[in-house]
Amino acid sequence: MSSSDLAIILPEIFLALYAMVALLVAVWTGKDKVASLLTWISAAVVIATAIWIMLSGGETRVAFSGMFVDDAFGRFAKVTLLLASGFVLILSEGFFSRRGALVFEYPILIVLSTVGMMVMISAGDLIALYMGLELQSLSLYVLASIRRDSLRSTEAGMKYFILGALSSGLLLYGSSLAYGYAGSTVFKDIFAAATDGHVGFGLLLGLTFIISGLAFKVSAVPFHMWTPDVYEGSPTPVTAFFASAPKMAAMAMFARAMHDAFGNAVADWQQIVALMAVLSVILGAIAGIGQRDIKRLMAYSSISHMGFALIGLAAGTQTGVSAMLIYMAIYVTMNIGTFAFILSMERDGQHITRIDSLNMLSKKEPVKALAMLVLLFSLAGVPPLVGFFGKFAVLMAALDAGLVWLAVAGAIASVISAFYYLRIVYYMYFGSDEADQIDGTMSPIQWSVLMACAAIMVLGVINLFGIDGLAANAAASLVIN
Repeated sequence: MSSSDLAIILPEIFLALYAMVALLVAVWTGKDKVASLLTWISAAVVIATAIWIMLSGGETRVAFSGMFVDDAFGRFAKVTLLLASGFVLILSEGFFSRRGALVFEYPILIVLSTVGMMVMISAGDLIALYMGLELQSLSLYVLASIRRDSLRSTEAGMKYFILGALSSGLLLYGSSLAYGYAGSTVFKDIFAAATDGHVGFGLLLGLTFIISGLAFKVSAVPFHMWTPDVYEGSPTPVTAFFASAPKMAAMAMFARAMHDAFGNAVADWQQIVALMAVLSVILGAIAGIGQRDIKRLMAYSSISHMGFALIGLAAGTQTGVSAMLIYMAIYVTMNIGTFAFILSMERDGQHITRIDSLNMLSKKEPVKALAMLVLLFSLAGVPPLVGFFGKFAVLMAALDAGLVWLAVAGAIASVISAFYYLRIVYYMYFGSDEADQIDGTMSPIQWSVLMACAAIMVLGVINLFGIDGLAANAAASLVIN
């Protein structure tokens, strides 16, 4: 280890030290008495770190003998997830404080999981990948069950932990096979072990198990079973976090493992990823139709959207990775805005998540309903909103790669999934007047985030705020043509 290695990993070190210092300060000064202030400080630190990474662009750098890679791809993903984490913290503070449920551990766990995600994204070695993955996962298990007085929250945390342990076992077994047949855990050495564009049976078996472990983290079918229950049972701010930053990190980690370690054998993993993509978009589209709880609906929406991101990855090309990054950046923005709205769903001071509670919201709060309509249309991929361009990018990448059947399946699934987004719009504009409508008002912060995200969906059609160029540059740093 040298000083240059430490300089490369400095943002991760900074956040880890901040989390440890914050933990000590909170314990010494009265624990939950400083929880609110700690949440605001943590949000500021995380967003400041995103700006730091954004402004520190440069050439690709490698630390710890290839175990950690700092490149444009990693910086793009890190900035996206850091901003998502910061805004979720901002939205969470008021929600938890009004209910007397804000504990000092919450912002610290968010920061620690964010550190794990950053390590995942930059991992150039299977051991480093696993270390980052477990730091993220252990924090997320606790976050899911952070409401110790809630049976549903405790159940969500337990389900997530048990199934997460299974996925970790799959990933470790695949990693051990990869090490056994490639002779190394470093991605560049595994890359070199694939000759003539194919891998041996043993290494292929390891690749399959690694993909299975990674698929769990992105809620890809058939490793999606934890998502609806965990989304529904977790506190809503935690669900908002699950649906944004970890998804960005997991997709980036998936892409790096496939291209950096197995980029010489695209034909071998492309079939598996393509199958998971088509199953995810179809199941997410169909299973979401019967949902009446908006958090469960967002879980199936997440499964479908991760399927679309996997379509970009399945293309196996630089264009496909670029499309995936564009899609994920748009997806995270749409989800943050949508959950800002969901957090405001209250009746008589109680948080409710039933979709039919939105009946005729447009009469009482027309601007709020309009902003939600824009976000829902964008989630559905209705042109000319930004969400349409995200889906268009991944489908075109699949077509360019010759995966016509996959692009067609994605387009059909997009049409099916539009039903449950439009049903929410129907309730807001054409539902019946019932006594159990929401009556809560949005905080200024929730209102600002909702309006900002809705505006991005409309104004971004001009040039996508330049993220397409950044995504292309990031993909070029990862994929070797």
